[in-house]
Amino acid sequence: MRNSKHTSVLIQLLALQSLAAVVFCDPGFDFFYFVQDWPGSYCDSSEGCCYPTTGKPASDFGIHGLWPNYNSGSYPSNCDPNNPFDPSQIQDLLNEMQAEWPSLSCPSSDGVKFWTHEWDKHGTCSESVLDEHDYFAAGLALKNQANLLGALANAGITPGNSYDLSAITAAIQQGTGVGAYIQCNQDENGNSQLYQVYMCVDTTGKNLIECPVSPNYQCPSSIAFPSF
Repeated sequence: MRNSKHTSVLIQLLALQSLAAVVFCDPGFDFFYFVQDWPGSYCDSSEGCCYPTTGKPASDFGIHGLWPNYNSGSYPSNCDPNNPFDPSQIQDLLNEMQAEWPSLSCPSSDGVKFWTHEWDKHGTCSESVLDEHDYFAAGLALKNQANLLGALANAGITPGNSYDLSAITAAIQQGTGVGAYIQCNQDENGNSQLYQVYMCVDTTGKNLIECPVSPNYQCPSSIAFPSF
């Protein structure tokens, strides 16, 4: 009887430990969207753009954000108002942030307002996995890993022309090993153009994966890839 009771207690303790491990390891979301935008399309629109105070960015994709998402298609936001963006946490990343994660919104800025928004709205929802510094470092590393401009160039897709949407997505698949989704906007003449590229990342923030759910954006079969 005593042995039976001890066995029962042991089983309960093991069950609690297992539950605690699941809770501890659960990041609170299912995957990240990693979103990059093409500055030529951002600026070639009715809204226009303003270059950062550091000057015109390079002719390359810029990071928009690294956004925690659920497999249902919904997403968490503004998860920790007690952990606001602190610029001192990313001082060693500042030069790279200004180059790779620039703000093109008006008026011109140094990017801090943009990065504050990204951390407060999205980054705080992944703080169980990534602190502020690691969150932005992860975005920078993912941009280098994806190398979208290189993937497109290897397929003969360069700014200043129009291309089949299927050719663009195939080039990204070939270059990165995973699929991507394209969001279009329109230039001042109403022509559709490559605006943003959505890719998916596992909950560690390190590995590109196939997207569990696609963003709800539609582009025509042929789109412009404007110069910048």
